[in-house]
Amino acid sequence: MSTTETGIGSSQVYKSLRRVSRFATVRPVSCAAVTVTAGKPSADAGPFPSLANATEPTKFEQLKSASGHLKEPLLTELGNELPNFSDNAVQILKFHGSYQQDNRDNRQKGQDKDWQMMLRLRSPAGRIPTGLYLAMDDLADRLGNGTLRVTTRQAFQMHGIRKQHLKEVIGTIVRSMGSTLAACGDINRNVMAPAAPFQKGAYPAARQLADSVADLLTPEAAEGSYLDLWVDGELAYRIKPSNPVKRVKARQHEGAVFSGDASEPLYGGTYLPRKFKVAVTVPGDNSVDLLTQDIGLVQFCDPNGRPLGCNVYVGGGMGRTHNKDETFARVADPLGYVAQEHVLDLVQSIAALQRDHGDRQQRRHSRMKYLIHDRGIAWFNQELTRYFPHPIKPLRRQPKAKLEDYLGWHRIAAGQWFVGLPLLCGRLAGEQKAGLRRLVETYQLELRLTPNQDILLCNIGTQQRASVRDELAAIGFAAPEAPPLLARHAIACPALPLCGLAVTEAERIFPEVLERLDVLLRRLAIERPLLVRMTGCPNGCARPYMAEVGLVGSGPNQYQLWLGGTPNLTQLARPYLEKMPLEALEPTLEPLLQAWHQGGGRRSFGEFISSLEPHSIEALLPNASVVS
Repeated sequence: MSTTETGIGSSQVYKSLRRVSRFATVRPVSCAAVTVTAGKPSADAGPFPSLANATEPTKFEQLKSASGHLKEPLLTELGNELPNFSDNAVQILKFHGSYQQDNRDNRQKGQDKDWQMMLRLRSPAGRIPTGLYLAMDDLADRLGNGTLRVTTRQAFQMHGIRKQHLKEVIGTIVRSMGSTLAACGDINRNVMAPAAPFQKGAYPAARQLADSVADLLTPEAAEGSYLDLWVDGELAYRIKPSNPVKRVKARQHEGAVFSGDASEPLYGGTYLPRKFKVAVTVPGDNSVDLLTQDIGLVQFCDPNGRPLGCNVYVGGGMGRTHNKDETFARVADPLGYVAQEHVLDLVQSIAALQRDHGDRQQRRHSRMKYLIHDRGIAWFNQELTRYFPHPIKPLRRQPKAKLEDYLGWHRIAAGQWFVGLPLLCGRLAGEQKAGLRRLVETYQLELRLTPNQDILLCNIGTQQRASVRDELAAIGFAAPEAPPLLARHAIACPALPLCGLAVTEAERIFPEVLERLDVLLRRLAIERPLLVRMTGCPNGCARPYMAEVGLVGSGPNQYQLWLGGTPNLTQLARPYLEKMPLEALEPTLEPLLQAWHQGGGRRSFGEFISSLEPHSIEALLPNASVVS
């Protein structure tokens, strides 16, 4: 089926960028950064380098292999009194959900770095039970920097944890029925799904499938290492998959899916070549940014909510590196429709294919999106038959995708409600954090986190609505259903001062950027939404390459300008400027916005930009006098 028929994009949205705008002395982004025409390998082309066929495994592959299933040297270094981990331990620490950082605001010449850990939860579909949230809130205040942050993968992050407190923090999370296992590292990351606890349509089945995929792709031996490190081997906290998941998981020991390592049957001792991301949604709901995932699943159900099967998309990914044309953002290709009884087998088969064929020699080239780009979706389909013996049918028709956010009040069932709270950049701090704790504790509410970095407060009784509404208004949520138009779907990454990859600001200056854009839109009498995303580096954590206006850090106070994504997240943006000083934001965008206002009709800004020829956009860019 075509993109129009399915209502969601595919790799066909890629078009070669013959030209990008030339903004005088501002160097345009290389076209190769986003061009992804499917490769056509020869019939006898072999697999890309992997640990199995490489003559010399890389240092990182050797480190994973020698770690004892992700235990050493982390276990040894937890016992010393140093304020930081070694580089090797840091790499293993990622698999346990933590990154080592230092606060760059506190750097002083000749002084030790201000070492601290960022910790990320594993919370499929963004579900945070009452007790887990209260534990996280307490840990953030006692042993973190006093804040919690909702990520774009529906999980909480904590910042500011000292090395000597890490075991207490992770141990408390585990004993509160949470987990940080596989929240980072070369492994399946947190599985996304629509956060809304609706009991209608395919929503319950989609949430259940997300839980099942998360359990299915949990590493077996590494889970043992995880419990050994953080809760002294208490096996009572093992993840307990359902019987259907157990049956599919048993097939990880069979055929091509088997890694050859009986203790880690799916991943093997070297795990995946790079991170792996899965999302589940329902037809028409694109809250999960489906096409940016390694695997995207669209759950279909019959009128009674019984699951029938899934449309499957493969090979999406946002990460890229500046000035490395072999890296690029990519949207997923449609694979086809698979019956429900085979969906989990398909998921683990795709992971096994990536395990065997993903590039283990060049980490920049190791994601599954590059494998599919280089070899082509036809090759991928054919190779998949070695792992997955069941039929893959043409995609089922589905409604046009929409970016849902669930803000404001919604009914779950008779006498039960949830309310969606907008939280710009996902940062929860100060009185809002304290007030939210009071609400959760008083009414024993469950939280759901959204990919848009918002929070849903769930299981509110009808008799509690009035008091909850009043208490929310007192902490700044008087009209949660109507946040500022620009802020509603805008997201940014944390960037400085803690992220080691950031080259410039994002979260800290994002409110100011949105305010400036709001002033510009008002001056132009434009009263329509604009999807804006901002990152401090090109890795794409806030998925800026799907935005109508994407600002990607390329130097101190400098940003690449990406334009042409769509409000429903089905089209990749294109790069137009490589180093735009932030002070040039308004003069750069004003002619484009004015042209949209005057000639765009009912099209979104991203659709309008995509309809223009490159020379037309070039003519609308201001001259170089605004650029240093």
